[in-house]
Amino acid sequence: MNKNKWLKIIIPVVIVCLIGGLWLLKNAQVSETRQESQVGSSNPDFALHVAEKLDLEQLKSYGLPIVIDFGADSCIPCKQMAPILEAMNEEYQGKVIIKFVDIRKYQELAEGYPISLIPTQIFIGADGKPFNPENPTAFSLNQYVTKDTSELVFTTHEGGLTKEDLLKIFEAMGVQ
Repeated sequence: MNKNKWLKIIIPVVIVCLIGGLWLLKNAQVSETRQESQVGSSNPDFALHVAEKLDLEQLKSYGLPIVIDFGADSCIPCKQMAPILEAMNEEYQGKVIIKFVDIRKYQELAEGYPISLIPTQIFIGADGKPFNPENPTAFSLNQYVTKDTSELVFTTHEGGLTKEDLLKIFEAMGVQ
């Protein structure tokens, strides 16, 4: 009788332990797969929305092209671009750093950038220098240079961009 009592206790405990172990093993594998498929997604440097000062030097250290979109959640062309930026940020994670700065909420984050209207995108090449395409007018890009040395300081685009426009620019930036 005593032996049957122990079996009634031990068997359910063993079954619970097996199920728990299998569950942990399965979730550990799913977690690893998720981490591999979302490279950099937990890294705040790869987050789309910016709420604090951009550390451009940190972003440049990744050796990836950078696109910073200065806009506002209340701007119609910005609203049209928002789903495009979100999808491309996810799709090109680890290939391009894409940032969105709402300058109506965080006006101070736009200081030092040549922004006269929204949306305005700033393009920085993988080398950390302003993107310098062979034919900037083909992409409707503006280039800002210093007066004294004519060194390229900024490459921008003013207004909304479609996914196709961004893909063409990405291709010119060397993104595959």
